[in-house]
Amino acid sequence: MLKALLAGMSADYYVRLEQGRDKHPSEQVVTALARVFALDDEATAHLRELARPVARRRRAPHRPERASRGLTTLMAAWPNTPALVLGRHLDVLVADPLAVAVNSCSVPGVNQVRMMFLDPEARCLYPDWSVHAAETVASLRASAGTDLDDPRLTDLVGELSLKSEEFRQLWARHDIRAKTAGVKRFANPMVGEFTLSYETFAVNGAPGQMLIAYHAEPGSPSERALTLLGSMIATGDPEFQDAAARAHE
Repeated sequence: MLKALLAGMSADYYVRLEQGRDKHPSEQVVTALARVFALDDEATAHLRELARPVARRRRAPHRPERASRGLTTLMAAWPNTPALVLGRHLDVLVADPLAVAVNSCSVPGVNQVRMMFLDPEARCLYPDWSVHAAETVASLRASAGTDLDDPRLTDLVGELSLKSEEFRQLWARHDIRAKTAGVKRFANPMVGEFTLSYETFAVNGAPGQMLIAYHAEPGSPSERALTLLGSMIATGDPEFQDAAARAHE
């Protein structure tokens, strides 16, 4: 076993780790594995969390996640900024009208992971679908943290693993990458293709929730496309109303 040799451990011990029969390796072992697998800082930190003994607590009854009223009110004051709040399993908890117009994956009630892999519309919406699909799976792992036996998570992963070979392969890679900031291209059915940058913010008081806000480069064609979408919302354009209705079906 080359990996075991490079990490300075016996093949038998390495197999026990892979099979989950030794769940709490030492710091030296974790460091060696991180080096052998060339993990970045975020993935190494996640590996250390997995290796740390945690006392099991009785789970509280499941309660649906909700965005706070204050956060929803704040977002309503940003008519020109597409913004949404995601829960810890990447469910869309709330989104403003412009976010919904930009991206049908941002409709409140939608699970972005499920839509990414099971809804053909997502492949049309994202010209760089394969990149965003991998990022979405890595973000789900990061958001779940060490609580991988969360019933909501296991149900979601189980469903997607059965229905999507692409999801199953990406989940097996164990990539960890929290959403922070980035750029996305959209192929919008109403205004065509444009590019937006986004920033994410952790929601204090609601562990696992994050606020995502998009913005366009000032003076760019993408900013003009975003402005056009905003005007369609403001004037009640029938094309937007029809698209919004389809998104909520």
